[in-house]
This record gives sequence, structure tokens and C-alpha cells, in this order.
Amino acid sequence: MSSQLVEPDVEQVEKKSKKPSTSHLKVVPETRELRDKIRAEIAKFATTLDRKNTFTKAELQVFSEQLLTSMGLGFQYTGFTSVCIANEFWREQVQATDFSRRLLLMPHCLKHAEGCPADYDEFGLDCRKCGACSVADFKTRAEDLGYKVLVSEGTPIVLKIIVSGHVDAIVGVACLNVLEKALDKILLAGVPCVAVPLLSSNCKSTSVDEDWVMEFINLKTPAPATVTRSYMHLMRASHQICEEPELSRLCPPSRSGANTRAEDPLSVHEKLAYNWLGKGGKRSRPFITLAVYDALKGGAGTLNAESINISDAVKRSALAIEAFHKASLIHDDIEDDDNFRYGSETMHRQQGVPVAINVGDYLVGLGYRLAAKDRAELGSDVSADILFKLSDAHVKLSEGQGAELLWRNSTDKNITPLEALRIYALKTSPAFEAALYAGVRLAGPADAYEKMIGEFAKNLGIAFQILNDLGDFDTNSENKVVAGQDVLAGRPTVLLAMALETATPAQKEEILGLLQRARKGDSSFQLVERIHQLYQLNEVFSKGQKLVEKFRARAEAIADEVDSEDFRRLLYFLVDSVLEKFEAPQQAEPLSLIQLGKV
Repeated sequence: MSSQLVEPDVEQVEKKSKKPSTSHLKVVPETRELRDKIRAEIAKFATTLDRKNTFTKAELQVFSEQLLTSMGLGFQYTGFTSVCIANEFWREQVQATDFSRRLLLMPHCLKHAEGCPADYDEFGLDCRKCGACSVADFKTRAEDLGYKVLVSEGTPIVLKIIVSGHVDAIVGVACLNVLEKALDKILLAGVPCVAVPLLSSNCKSTSVDEDWVMEFINLKTPAPATVTRSYMHLMRASHQICEEPELSRLCPPSRSGANTRAEDPLSVHEKLAYNWLGKGGKRSRPFITLAVYDALKGGAGTLNAESINISDAVKRSALAIEAFHKASLIHDDIEDDDNFRYGSETMHRQQGVPVAINVGDYLVGLGYRLAAKDRAELGSDVSADILFKLSDAHVKLSEGQGAELLWRNSTDKNITPLEALRIYALKTSPAFEAALYAGVRLAGPADAYEKMIGEFAKNLGIAFQILNDLGDFDTNSENKVVAGQDVLAGRPTVLLAMALETATPAQKEEILGLLQRARKGDSSFQLVERIHQLYQLNEVFSKGQKLVEKFRARAEAIADEVDSEDFRRLLYFLVDSVLEKFEAPQQAEPLSLIQLGKV
């Protein structure tokens, strides 16, 4: 067969991305002979791949189906084939990564289920060399070479390890279900990764092609001629400026010193603010500013960490936007009376409302100080333009939050989807706009991009807020440990607006009655579960996902018109990474007591 495959058709790719289920595509070839045959054909096909830029999972699926068709095989092997294509794409990059900068990730289910003597710690399975399974063999070989080894599940912890700067490449072993979820994030971030699929997905005493795993663990060759662009280096930079020691270097604390008493109130207050600024989060906004600046300066930061050429003045501007964001979270948590943020108690729950308000105010002031600090180096006109955009975003955010608070205090709980979307446009979009604009203006004049930035940020921000609403019934988030908080807090979400718009008169009356009960302090499991059921009956979750896709398409269409290739590629990346897909339940399933944080 020919290894030449055609470029994926855009319409075909879009159709693939909208398939409701992929379970029928995740069959591992039953025999080793067939697995090796598919891998051999993929190795020939991989020689035709352009390794300068990554591809999407939808494009990967099209490649896989074309290859399987040419081999006369069914599409049930699509997931396996996609993983193998991704492996060949990243093989050279992984081979060129020093062993000490690689992570070996293995699943719990690979261990011997009966009588395993290993214990679990905060990092996963603490494997002992008992000889009962292959985990110890892989672990021993990898650690001898210098790998970091983790026996755990899930992509969030892996991405945290990557962003933290501890590793530069991954060798993984997982079932196709896990690999499918991981592919999106890994392809988007441009993280070099090779993976071996487990031979079954039964999650108990499963098996794997052991020689294939060892082959990947032992990969080692000279650096490849072509380096695939990756935003991983800039993601790390955005995290570093918000964490010690870089945070204090860019913005030295003024109240702490060797001669300061530990209990000094000024020092304690400053530490509260700095700790909150460096606490949790994806650092999306500072990343946007740094990445836009880099893109308009040639995109060198996507090649390797050593190529990043970003001055402290630019870093402080990005840090200023994070300070504003963190301040808004403190104030939002107070106004919403939220209990948790980043998986722990909110600032006002820990320190009380007066202290929390003041820490938020301090961070607002710190943000303006950071934005104005380097005006001599950047130019007064540049600093003034950025300060105006930041202040404009601050005003709009306050307008959106104010409208939400007034609605919550009103006895009339009717709201239309359009009214909810207007609030969203004010609450979320301005922060994205400010981050984008700051990156552009720091790189040069912004006139040619200003209108585009506003429209792109509006569509991205609205879609992002709708996704947040959809995720409110999902506890798989580091930001919330209680499901249904939007309902309990009585927030004017677009999900509520769509439910009220299509509900029968009896359902609408019931929804409004439940909101009144929540307003009076009812936070029961039954109340949130009933709202969840009513949303399901009115197909609110699927409608919400369609709205997300609508605003996603608008944002992508705006990005299509951007002339700069590096900037345009970044905008596509932002759409895909910010708008991670939420899978709407296909039928009404009751929320668990664990999801609701009840006992």
C-alpha cells in the first residue's frame, strides 16, 4: 500500500469532532501480528508527516481511518491507530530528550490485582520489586536510566508536572479510553509523548506488549533536524512569573525582611496577598500576554525555552493581569459566598470578609503598580494604552458582576438567554481582551488588531463562561469540590435562562420555586438534583454545548482573518485549550451525594 495519505478535508474533520461516542472505535487489535502490521504501515506513513506543527485529534482520526481503509481493516481500530501515528510523530522528539527529563507514566491496573504488597502515597503506587507483575521491571529500568516514574491515573497531574518544568517528555502506558482523553491536551500543548495501549480496558490485572514498552523506555538518538513548535515553554514561563522565586524577583515584597517580626501585621497582610497571587490556577491570562508578545516577535518561544526573549517589563505586565484576576476571584467569592477555591477554603472563609476585601483591593493596586512600573522602558504611550485597557476591563467586569448581584437580589427570577449572554460578555470577555491587547501593544502598535481582539475575546469569553456553567454539575475540576454551586448561589446562568424559556408552565413554576428555596438557604441534595433533572428534561446541557460550538466557530472565523501566521496559530490554540469540551449527559442521571459534598 502507499503510505501517502491525503490532507484531511475540513468539513470531514468538523463532522468527526461532533461524534457523540467513540467507544466503537477503541478496539485493540486482537493479535500481536496484526498490531505489528499496523505499526509497520504507520512507520512508513510517518515519513510523510510535517513535524513543524502538531495536528488535532480530529485530523488524526481522519488519517487513521484512511490508513485502515487502505489496509482493508475496520474502523474499530481507529483509536489504536491514532495513538500509533502520534507515537511516530513524536518519536524523534522523545528520543532527543534526556532520560532525566522524561516521565514514565503507568496505570494502577497494570499491577497484579491479587496480593499486591505496594502502598499508595500522594504520588500514586509506591511499587515494590516483588516480581509479581511487569510494573517493577519497567520502573527499575526507567529509574536506572534517570526517568521520573509515576504509577497513577489521569491527565491533570501529568500536565501539572509538565508545566512545573520537571519533565520535557512522556512515555506512557494506558488504556485507549485514557489515551483518547489525553491526546487532546498533549497534542494542543505540544508535549512530546509516546504511549503503549493496554490490551484491554477492564481495569484489573490487564496486560501490555512488554517489549514495546521497553523499546520506548530505551529510546535514545541524536536531536532531530526538525523541532515541533510547542507552547509548553511559554506555559512554563507564565507559571514561573506567578510563583517563587520569580514572583518576588519581578515584584519584590516591601514589607518583609530579615528585621521584620513574623507577626508584624503589615508583613502578614503582604504575605497573604503574595500567597494568594501564587496560588493555583491555569495562569491563562499571563500566558496569553506572553504568548501573543512572542508570536508577534517571531514565535521563537515555541521552539525551546532558551529561545524565549521576554523582558522583565513584559513579564510584569503579564503578572499585573494575573493580579487583577486573583483580586476579582477574592471579591467574587465574597459576593457569591463560595466556600472553596482551588480545592481549599476561600480567602474570606479563612481570614474573614474584611481582611479578604482588603487583600483583593491590595492586589488591584499591585496590578496597576506593575503595569505602570516600566513606563520609562516601554514608553509612556504604551503604558498608558495598556492601563486604559486594564481599567476598561475592570469597569466592565464590575458592571457584569453588579448586574448579576442585582438580579440575585431581585424577587423576579425570570431571565432570557440574551440577558444572560450580555452579563457573560461583561464578566469574562474583558479579561481575555486585556490580556490579548497587552501582548499586542507590548510588541508594537495595536491599531490593526484592536477591533479583532475585542470580537475574538467576546466570543471566546462567552463560550468559556457557558462551559463553566456546564461544568458546575461536574466535580472533576481543581477549582470546585461542590457541584451545583451556581444553583445554590442563585446565579443568572444561560442554562437557567434556556430552561425557563422552554419549560412547561408547571416546570417553570417549579424551577422558580426551587430558586426561592435556595435563596432562603436550602442547599439540600434533593433541590440540586431536581434542578439537574429539570435541566435534562429541557435538553439544557445539549443546548449549552451547541451554544459553545456556535461561539467557538465565530472565534475561529475571526482568527482565520489574522495575517500573522504565528499569531493566528496562537488564537486557534487558545480556542482549543480554553474551550475544553464538556460531554453533556445523554440521559438524566441523579447526582451523587459525593458530588454535592454532602455526607
